[in-house]
Amino acid sequence: MEHQEIQSILSSHNLFAGLADDHLEILAANASERALGPDEVLARQGSPAESFYLILEGSLVIEVPAIAGPKLEITRLDAGEVFGWSWLIAPYVWHFHARSSGPTRVLEFDGKALLARCDADSTFGYPLLRRFSELMARRLDAAQRKMMDQWSPPGFA
Repeated sequence: MEHQEIQSILSSHNLFAGLADDHLEILAANASERALGPDEVLARQGSPAESFYLILEGSLVIEVPAIAGPKLEITRLDAGEVFGWSWLIAPYVWHFHARSSGPTRVLEFDGKALLARCDADSTFGYPLLRRFSELMARRLDAAQRKMMDQWSPPGFA
């Protein structure tokens, strides 16, 4: 995928829309297209998190692993959604499993390079951190609701 095409996708995406053109340029320069086969693991809980992903086609299943029994599906993310914030916050490890539910195409962003840029340039890093913080809040709220619905142990508030 061409650099300009990536930048165009980002400029119209709700998470990145409104960012300065030079910031979109930085993001696009640190993105590459990646194809996933069915049930391919993209992130494993506890593993180093060095990327984030914008789903172009297909979907990702976000799960919590279980010691015994089946994994708990927290959510499915479809085309147009972003997966991953763990690249941005220490200890930089994945908090969930993510796997493709079928053939899937994503834009993979180099989180290490972008984090270094965030640290060096607050005019780039602060707007990105705010946007990802809002994404984290929505996703964690949804995960908590899902776990309460699925597990609902007696006495759990």
